[in-house]
Amino acid sequence: MPHPPRARDLGLPFSGTSGTYNAITDVPGVTVGFSTVIEEAVPGRHRGLCTGVSAILPRGASGEITPVWAGVHSFNGNGELTGGHHIADLGWFMGPVMLTNSHSVGMVSHATVGWMIDRYPQVFERDHMWCLPVVGETYDGVLNDINARGVTEAHARAALDHAAPGPVAEGNVGGGAGMIAYEFKGGTGTASRRITVAGAAYTLGVMVQANHGTRAAFEVAGVPVGREMTEDLVYPSEMGSIIVVIATDAPLLPHQLNRLARRGGIGIGRNGTTGGHNSGDIFLAFSTANPQANPWHTPDVMTLAALKDSHLDYFYTAAVQATEEAVLNAMVAAEDRVAVKPAGKLVRAIDHERLRAVMAAARAI
Repeated sequence: MPHPPRARDLGLPFSGTSGTYNAITDVPGVTVGFSTVIEEAVPGRHRGLCTGVSAILPRGASGEITPVWAGVHSFNGNGELTGGHHIADLGWFMGPVMLTNSHSVGMVSHATVGWMIDRYPQVFERDHMWCLPVVGETYDGVLNDINARGVTEAHARAALDHAAPGPVAEGNVGGGAGMIAYEFKGGTGTASRRITVAGAAYTLGVMVQANHGTRAAFEVAGVPVGREMTEDLVYPSEMGSIIVVIATDAPLLPHQLNRLARRGGIGIGRNGTTGGHNSGDIFLAFSTANPQANPWHTPDVMTLAALKDSHLDYFYTAAVQATEEAVLNAMVAAEDRVAVKPAGKLVRAIDHERLRAVMAAARAI
């Protein structure tokens, strides 16, 4: 099957230089996997499932369990990212980052603990190690019978087992399968930027689960396209959320990654959202640099490399650019879905030719 078009394929303008795949997997070592759950209604069980799980492995399925340095920011807290307190306090996490729907956080966390124990059994037995999975969520209850809790342990483990480098699927896949963005079909999106600073080359990648925004607010490259595309509205006000995961191979420390995570708010704002009351907008940033032994075996004195703070401007710019593009990639790749609540309502994906026409009329492409 041909790969779905991406935002750049429509001629939409973006700043910055992307990596090979224009994806979070351009950051060396990062892998991504999905498990998508699509089922028609089964009387007595559910009204239809359109949901799933996304898995981001910062160091792939390596043979060692090692932390990555990280920062987290809750721009709008009407949502969940488990493990966030641990990251905010200690500045690192171990294991994958998982994304799913609101009512499947517990199951995905449970499955991830099991996957980690099975993958690193000696460490968990020898060191009394405990696992705090990082699981983010957005609400897909318009397109998915979310109360049926259709995501199983097997689905979460499949996403982990299928994680791979290279191109990343977008739109109606994994945790993004049932999501809505700016009242168009939303979902999973990704993008990346290359950065050269202090004589060294680095990569920053972003992956989003986009389920936020109102049509009236929707902008592309500063063009208020949502005002021109007013058919098939879904919400009277902003009802969704977005999770933004930012990865880099640059040597950044936790305080720097906290600051980088906050730039996710500017990135999503580029497309018009103001972060409505009902929206949970949560951002995570991590660095694969400075690999260390797991915390039970770190040396008494740790040696870390770090870019000086004034170099962060390059990474802030890259994060904003890549977040903006990742959201649009999610929307451009998405496909129409029929709602389960209200039953039968069609949530349309954005019309590519109509979008191009609006942008052309504004002389933006």
